[in-house]
Amino acid sequence: MAITRMLAQATVTDLEQAVSWYTRLFGREPDARPMDGLVEWHLAATFGVQVWAEPDRAGRGTIVLDEADLGTRAAELDRAGIEHDGPEQATSSRILRLADPDGNRIVFTG
Repeated sequence: MAITRMLAQATVTDLEQAVSWYTRLFGREPDARPMDGLVEWHLAATFGVQVWAEPDRAGRGTIVLDEADLGTRAAELDRAGIEHDGPEQATSSRILRLADPDGNRIVFTG
């Protein structure tokens, strides 16, 4: 068996609120709505992010995304009105942490 695609998932309480927030995060509307309660952003040919409405499990996820330029990403987040504390030094790299409206962590690393 060969795994050829990966989708990270954030579980949320209010799908339309989350779609608005993730649309600002990624700078574009979702690429797919494969079923009720699920939206997807295809970030490359073989990976992406799903946002799934399941209130009982909402807010407990973490998505880590590699980013070439954290300073540029921070500026884009500022323009999109997404709160963050800016890039910070971690043990082996720099990271930029933020949270969606349900508290799911999004961590850009670079």
